[in-house]
Amino acid sequence: MGRAGILANSTMVCAPLMARSVEQMVIDMQSAEAQGADAVEVRLDYINSFQPSQDLETIIRNKPLPVIIVYRPRWEGGQYEGDEHTRLEALRLAHELGADYIDVELKVASDLVREVKNKHQTGGKVIVSSYLSGATPSKEDLSHLVASMQATKADIIKVVSNANDITELDRIFHLLSHSEVPAVAYSLGERGLISQLLCPKFGGALVYGAMEGNSIPGLPTLDSLREAYKVENINSDTKVFGLVSKPVSHSKGPILHNPAFRHANFNGIYVPMFVDDLKEFFEVYASPDFAGYSVGFPYKEAVVQFCDEVHPLAKSIGAVNTIIRKPSDGKLIGYNTDCEGSIASIEDALKDQRYINGASLNSPLAGKQFVVVGAGGAGRAIAVGAKSRGARVIIFDIDLDRAKSLAQVVSGEAQHFDSLAHFQPEKGAILANATPIGMHPSTDRIPVAEATLGNYQLVFDAVYTPRKTRLLEDADAAGAITVSGVEMFLKQAIGQFSLFTGREAPKDFMREIVLAKF
Repeated sequence: MGRAGILANSTMVCAPLMARSVEQMVIDMQSAEAQGADAVEVRLDYINSFQPSQDLETIIRNKPLPVIIVYRPRWEGGQYEGDEHTRLEALRLAHELGADYIDVELKVASDLVREVKNKHQTGGKVIVSSYLSGATPSKEDLSHLVASMQATKADIIKVVSNANDITELDRIFHLLSHSEVPAVAYSLGERGLISQLLCPKFGGALVYGAMEGNSIPGLPTLDSLREAYKVENINSDTKVFGLVSKPVSHSKGPILHNPAFRHANFNGIYVPMFVDDLKEFFEVYASPDFAGYSVGFPYKEAVVQFCDEVHPLAKSIGAVNTIIRKPSDGKLIGYNTDCEGSIASIEDALKDQRYINGASLNSPLAGKQFVVVGAGGAGRAIAVGAKSRGARVIIFDIDLDRAKSLAQVVSGEAQHFDSLAHFQPEKGAILANATPIGMHPSTDRIPVAEATLGNYQLVFDAVYTPRKTRLLEDADAAGAITVSGVEMFLKQAIGQFSLFTGREAPKDFMREIVLAKF
């Protein structure tokens, strides 16, 4: 017999289960508990040849966790296409047999909620849900919807939307923080991910997490909720930081920054933010709660115009990878930690040439030919850093005008990306890839002719997923020193941590995480 339980006011982690058989559903409930779920949502509409009396008794008798019974019809986005009376009878039976929760659609809720509460005093609760099609409604329209849901006397209300833009989630957060009854609200898809991750901050009753091996778009995994994000520690005072990028699924920032915050006893959370429109994003998320951002591809240059102030180094580079919101006046201040992060990684790899008898000489990059592939935000940071160390910089980009613009800044040379296939570098040159070429999932590409790799003393790849890219493997085979983008990622993240928190970064701790997790 599974333990009885009712969802507490604090946010609970719930695993949605969509097994095709009752036997598998019971196994999945056990697995969900082992993976850290506090509750499970059982989707009856996914079970083949579902037999209400027999199957519900089996599920409820064997539940190891509080169970939410859902029997979603096709007209509300589910799988059930049968008789409506039969469906509602199954939900009544689930409540009678002792389900902790039954989930009922708003369209049919009024009579059913009143009936089960009057007829069966089992202690089970009722969730009244609404699945919205199209863009997330306005705050005013959501308020009207919530009022109609609360009027059903629901114990919990649940609103699910399909966000077309991350800015729509602000309305979801508003709903959660203003609901008069416990509420569950989130958006589906990659743009909706933070509606799950930030749910505890805004008072949501449930955050959903997918089980291992059962990836669901827009849902974090149970493991990430418990290990990376530790949602049980998030509260209304938690400061929000995140990666502003498109796409964001490749980011490993959360598994580095979140443990580092906790190590330093700093109440913050770092989340991936899939952003389509920078202007609208910064206009909507303007509260002090959203305290800072990392900036990724393709926005490092474009984001400069949305900063109220830009640090001199970032201004000279023309790219920002870190933004801090000043607590005093809310102004956004742009910084660049990529520059030192990349150049220091390269110099460290050449350290045998940097020191003689313990004395630091000029940079080992001084006078060297330094080939930068990509003139975007990362490329600009690397090129400016290389120039500051006395290197002779050559920039290749698919946009020749962009390459020429950067070449002017670093007194270098610009060439079109297509000519890179025939380019012969000087012996002992440095190569830095600052494009997404070789990034997961397109891991079999390299930006240069393989035959030229033997001319380079060192090859650096800003891509860090995978850690050992095809470019680095080929360069290593050709005898070059190789530097992974993981090194740059770590060093720029250490700089970001200090900007985010105002504290010294736990460098050794952060390096341990990178070595273990990346």
